[in-house]
Amino acid sequence: MSGDSTSLLWQPDADRVSAANVTAFIHWLRECGIVDAKDYAQLYAWSVDATPEFWRAIIEYFDIPLRDASDVTDGAAMPDTEWFPGTRINYMDQVVKFRDEPTPAIIAEDDTGTRSKLDWPDLLERSARLAATLRAQGVSSGDRVVAYLPNIIETIVAFHATARVGAVWSVCSPDLGSKGVLDRFTQIEPSVLIACDGYRYGGKAFDRQQEVAAILEGLPTVHTCIQVNVLGESSEVAYATPTMSWRQALQAEPDEHIAPTGFSDPLWILYSSGTTGTPKAIVHGHGGVVLEHVKQVRLQLDLNAGDRFLWYSSTAWMMWNFNIAGLLTGTTVCIFDGHPGKPDLYRLWRMVDELGIHCFGAGAAFFDTCRQQDITPNQQLALTELRAMGSTGSPLSPEGFDWIYESVKRDLYLSSISGGTDFATACVGGSPTVPVHRGEIACRSLGCAVAAFDPDGQPLVDEVGELVITQPMPSMPLYFWADDDKRRYRDSYFSMYPDIWQHGDWIRINQSGSAVIYGRSDATINRQGIRMGTADIYNVVEAEPEIVDSLIVDLEYLGRDSWLPLFVVLADDATLTDDLRGRINTAIRAQLSPRHVPDDIFVIDDVPRTFSGKKMEIPVRRVLLGQTASNAINRDTMSNPESIDFFVELAATRAEE
Repeated sequence: MSGDSTSLLWQPDADRVSAANVTAFIHWLRECGIVDAKDYAQLYAWSVDATPEFWRAIIEYFDIPLRDASDVTDGAAMPDTEWFPGTRINYMDQVVKFRDEPTPAIIAEDDTGTRSKLDWPDLLERSARLAATLRAQGVSSGDRVVAYLPNIIETIVAFHATARVGAVWSVCSPDLGSKGVLDRFTQIEPSVLIACDGYRYGGKAFDRQQEVAAILEGLPTVHTCIQVNVLGESSEVAYATPTMSWRQALQAEPDEHIAPTGFSDPLWILYSSGTTGTPKAIVHGHGGVVLEHVKQVRLQLDLNAGDRFLWYSSTAWMMWNFNIAGLLTGTTVCIFDGHPGKPDLYRLWRMVDELGIHCFGAGAAFFDTCRQQDITPNQQLALTELRAMGSTGSPLSPEGFDWIYESVKRDLYLSSISGGTDFATACVGGSPTVPVHRGEIACRSLGCAVAAFDPDGQPLVDEVGELVITQPMPSMPLYFWADDDKRRYRDSYFSMYPDIWQHGDWIRINQSGSAVIYGRSDATINRQGIRMGTADIYNVVEAEPEIVDSLIVDLEYLGRDSWLPLFVVLADDATLTDDLRGRINTAIRAQLSPRHVPDDIFVIDDVPRTFSGKKMEIPVRRVLLGQTASNAINRDTMSNPESIDFFVELAATRAEE
């Protein structure tokens, strides 16, 4: 039973509750006569019932530099809600408040084990120098600056410089192939590309200069390239686009000016693929991100200025944006760019121990790998400063919860979180004042009105339903790029329930307020937090001459490893040889992402389709997750109803394993 005593893994003691930032916030609200909340549950209820008052309190309590604040929203329903109309704030207005912090701003470790630090004055000076160079290149408010960079200090500096000038930031990780990058960047017509010469992973160097050349060739709007030399000091490839080195770009005199951006001016563009078409270019605003991320870092993660925060991520994942949010609160951001399992799986744990990291997060897959390999960080390392951990990307299994408390640390606040690229934050997670139960997400995040709905739009408790958000959040997308009438935006989140955000996850909300996520309810492929539309994969797979059709589904199981099977229809006389398997996997890895290489490939006679020709990904996924065929699919809607029989038989075979 949810929340029963046998499932309790951690209970905060009185001292922990008393010292928590959220407790201080509750006391302040009471002293100001705003609300008389007694605990987190009452605070949460107020935060979603009195949304405008909650966000105004966040601004005042954390002294967020929002100028000309008046009305909190314009009163419009989602997705047309405008937050703090007429107000001004730049992301960097919040960052520069901490210029005098005595602790490091960033501590970085690369794949070779080399560590480097950057203090606050140096971080701000470098971003001001690069901002001056961008301005000299004609970059101004609203222009797009894109990056092809790993998780290194230069990436953070580049983002900060972009925000300073009021330009719009977007980044792709260099393990993404040029096709995947161009699918994203061509939509937004950038002016400047900041790119690495390559990256290191697992002791190997990966030169990406040919990929950069292909990206530049496909981006005619880019007039300037700035190259960051990760692998060496010289480039062997001469780009057609005028190029300067990172060192040259930082030689300009610092320009301390911060562009006066509006609350809803675009800050960055993230990408979340749907099941068809190109990746969605999701635009977030300065003000909404600042408010949401300050709230998350200070109240949900319980971090303060000078604390150390590491979330293992690549720049392709929204968790990179979440990790560097520590700089909005004076927290020291720790970053790692390399293989977490080389030379062994203690790699990140040694970093946590040696740097005295207070909050460490990673994808659930990393923790499950550690568990499966039977590593025991608490027997090898002291982990003295570690007081909080986070997990996301996919549901953390109950066994994963057990492993963390048995093999990492007993007195530990574990925040299993779920949210997404869509609103750049977590909508469910934890609080240092709330108990942690095995296999459960402890609570809903403050200001996030999360519910489980049935197909008729009725709320569910202790039953699995669609994860919805019933009140607007300031970090919800401003819009999708080039989606002028918001049609694609509405179709993505508001087609099932009018004026209610449908997130695409299955969730059960318990009577206690905790929750369990059961994976995606749509067909987007979400691997370790990195989403990829199935259309992206089909384009690559079906480019192989032997493949005439294909279907891919991502199966996330509670308490079981996720499974990504690919199903292919072969051309006449073709066979699924080892060579063809290898070419498929190599193409996906090179052109899209290593995380989306399938776990298995099966040959099928036909892809299940509707009469209109649409691939029936969601019904197939439901069948493979164990639903009966009669409940998962209506054969009368199919053009080829016999094609579903293969998946019914496969599901039965899997159930017996």
